[in-house]
Amino acid sequence: MAQSRNTKQDLFCRPPLPVAHLSDAERLACLRLIRTEGVGPATFQKLINQMGGATQALDALPDLLRRKQREKSVQIYSTARAEAELENCAQRGIAVTFSIEPGYPVALASVDHPPPLIYSKGNTAFLNQTAVAIVGSRQCSAAGAAIARQIAAELGRQGIIIVSGLARGIDGVSHEAALATGTVAVLAGGVDQIYPPEHEKLYNHIARLGCLVSEQPPGLVPRGQAFPRRNRIISGLSHGVVVVEAALRSGSLTTARMAADQGREVFAVPGHPLDPRAEGTNGLIKQGAQMVTSAQDVLNALSPLFRDEMLRHWQNWDMDEQPAPRAAGIAAEVNIKLPDKDDLQAAILGVLGAAPISIDELCRATGLRAAAVQLALTELELAGFVEYHGYHLVSLRTPG
Repeated sequence: MAQSRNTKQDLFCRPPLPVAHLSDAERLACLRLIRTEGVGPATFQKLINQMGGATQALDALPDLLRRKQREKSVQIYSTARAEAELENCAQRGIAVTFSIEPGYPVALASVDHPPPLIYSKGNTAFLNQTAVAIVGSRQCSAAGAAIARQIAAELGRQGIIIVSGLARGIDGVSHEAALATGTVAVLAGGVDQIYPPEHEKLYNHIARLGCLVSEQPPGLVPRGQAFPRRNRIISGLSHGVVVVEAALRSGSLTTARMAADQGREVFAVPGHPLDPRAEGTNGLIKQGAQMVTSAQDVLNALSPLFRDEMLRHWQNWDMDEQPAPRAAGIAAEVNIKLPDKDDLQAAILGVLGAAPISIDELCRATGLRAAAVQLALTELELAGFVEYHGYHLVSLRTPG
């Protein structure tokens, strides 16, 4: 695989996102903020940090949304609907965990713009344990199923949680092999949606013995565009991703690419050159993925990440010692008189183009402080004028 954007050392030593124990009112505000049109994962995170919390962000949101100059007004998600969703989850034993509160998976929090909340059912402790994902072809061969089963079972015996997507083929085999030791199924629909239907029995076993996870609310039927988002969570929860049989165009290869971008190790089981199901995995090996034929190969490659203080630090981070999100009042923080908002935004738009640039470069080009630029960019993003590309890169939004 190509060089990943996050180094393995950064991944397991970096602190998680700032977290705090949230009151019921704050959790309600978080859900209302997430459900409001125009607020995606990146915007949610920026608003929380810049405004000091979800309640403050909701108070500021009407003014920010008015700057979007839309033909139709955007309504903030109602308190009643948010209360009904949280109550429904509580009654059905579905945990709702926001990215800014304790309990959110630390590995997932380390990815660029993690899901603002996840829904889970079952043993949620598995979400913060050492994990490896195993994914592959839905139409797997008998040999592919056998090696997936063997790797999953052996990793499980070594204390590793197995993560997969509950799909037919390799996913299902891997879950079954790890039921006794611990497995997490990431779903494209709500955690109450069994897909595919023939995995109802396996779904029920995982609900009882493992853990079901989704970023989609309960009741939502899985749709095509949700599967890449599911794959991003599969790799985000894991230390490494093992691919067992994959065609050249498959969701498993998408998961592998996401894993590389997230700084995870990518492993591939080789296959016969004449088998179309091996084209993807053989291609991954040519691109630099580690070739594996056994669980021991995976353990050997990941052992530096599993040992001693680094692993304990990653698993047992003291959430109470994390810095709180920045309070509101950006002007006071930078200790300067800010220019008129329209002038500030005009200065930023004047130096932005279609090519992404870093926020540091933007500050140098405009001569403005970082805090002022960040606040203006948030407003411009909500207004539809700029877009983020991850890793602190920003550009003018291109049509289409």
